[in-house]
Amino acid sequence: MSTVSQNITLKTTNLEIGYAHKNQRKTIAKNINIEAQSSELIAVIGVNGIGKSTFLRSISGIQEPLSGEITIGEHKLKELNNLERASQIGLVLTNQPISKNLSVFELIALGRQPYTNWLGKLSENDREKIENVINLTSIKDLRNRKCYELSDGQLQRVLIARSIAQNTPIIILDEPTTHLDMYHKANVFKLLKELVKQTEKTIIFASHEINLAIQICDKIILMHPDKTQIDTPKNLISKGMFQDLFPKELIHFDEISSSFRIKNKD
Repeated sequence: MSTVSQNITLKTTNLEIGYAHKNQRKTIAKNINIEAQSSELIAVIGVNGIGKSTFLRSISGIQEPLSGEITIGEHKLKELNNLERASQIGLVLTNQPISKNLSVFELIALGRQPYTNWLGKLSENDREKIENVINLTSIKDLRNRKCYELSDGQLQRVLIARSIAQNTPIIILDEPTTHLDMYHKANVFKLLKELVKQTEKTIIFASHEINLAIQICDKIILMHPDKTQIDTPKNLISKGMFQDLFPKELIHFDEISSSFRIKNKD
């Protein structure tokens, strides 16, 4: 087995995602064949309604795919029980319901639930891992604050810390920079990039911040209406894959700056 194949953390084979209810079936995207490896920061991008969140819910096991296979490490996702999934995938969703009366430490500690006893009692090892994560994500000054006291940016950092405390090879985030200003969006992106390097995890996140994703991500999962593909930003640019992402009369992709720009009228 090659070194590359040993590092594959997630793979989809002929994946079709969407919704099925009784005799009705709605396909959002199909023929999705991607591979993600450890130590990769991967953004899922595409226009609104293309299926980014549906894709993330499917690969995390929250939503059943219509067909195809999802493999986590050496195991088929559908064969893993809830506890096994929780030891493989950390998940941070948009508007995730949490009790904001918890302290930052208590919220991060929830990430250790797959490993605690039935009483949920933290061991010394659990506490050590939580402290390590607090230091890793630079939130030591927030440690004892209540979550309702945090800004959106601070809370997002804490939720990411909780997912790291879960100690999974894969972390999936849906729109982690929603409601943040440009500075805090860049801050979250920088944090994710640093975490990938330091923890060797695979981090996959959906985002509308395409220009930032192109700058900082190792790979991009680009969702078009007729095709979903994964590649490095450089390769996607050289293939012209960003040119038709948005209607050309308003926005165009500038290859020189590697960014989307608004078209000015002559």
